[in-house]
Amino acid sequence: MIRKRAGLVALFGAALLALAVEPAAAQTTDSATETLIWGLNQNLLYVAIPITVLVEGILIYTVWRFRNQEEPLPTQENRRLEITWTIATAIILLFVGVASYQVMASPYVTASAADQAQLSEENPELVTVEAQRYGWTFYHNESSWDGEAAATTTGTLKLPANKDIVLRVTSVDWLHAFHVPGLGLKTDAFPGQYNRLRTNVNNPGTYQLYCAEYCGSGHSNMLGTVEVVPQDEYDQWLSEQQSSGGSGGQNNSTSSN
Repeated sequence: MIRKRAGLVALFGAALLALAVEPAAAQTTDSATETLIWGLNQNLLYVAIPITVLVEGILIYTVWRFRNQEEPLPTQENRRLEITWTIATAIILLFVGVASYQVMASPYVTASAADQAQLSEENPELVTVEAQRYGWTFYHNESSWDGEAAATTTGTLKLPANKDIVLRVTSVDWLHAFHVPGLGLKTDAFPGQYNRLRTNVNNPGTYQLYCAEYCGSGHSNMLGTVEVVPQDEYDQWLSEQQSSGGSGGQNNSTSSN
């Protein structure tokens, strides 16, 4: 009877944890990067929850079962139990390692410094992100890093939906960090160095851009906006920017929606 009650308590606890985790697992994903990150998070939760329930259940049962035992006896050796939990631990670690590697090896999570020839074959949209105290400048290079940018904006980064995008992030003064939580994008911005991010945004919309590294007295105001629009609207906006000289501020980029 005692074992049955303990089992029911463990199952009830697992159900409560599953209900608590479900809203996080059902998080909407707006980019390929965010989809991969939340997928890994959900898979790891499926492993972590049963382990947590099992360990806490054994702990609670042990404390209650031996609460009145004044002279504890030493634990008896059980080779079958030791072999079982060793194999179970190895299987769990193998699962976590494989699942993590599949996500971390994705170019949408860990972008590689692809050369210009490879980028030309893949044909993503290329944008250089330049951080400075206390704002952002975006150079739209279209499909090549070479030559002048087709459009330059400040404050608002406009991107096409459902197309691969490669961002190379740098700084002109000191350390900053490019962070768009809604798209799962984050990387440091170092002076004289480029860090790359790659993603593909599924849903048009507006996303908040932050500097995630304290960079001085104006850090809290170093904000920006990422506007994701359909491909045809983006092409039209880019054409208008080129015809007007290829540069525009935040007001220009938002007024051409």
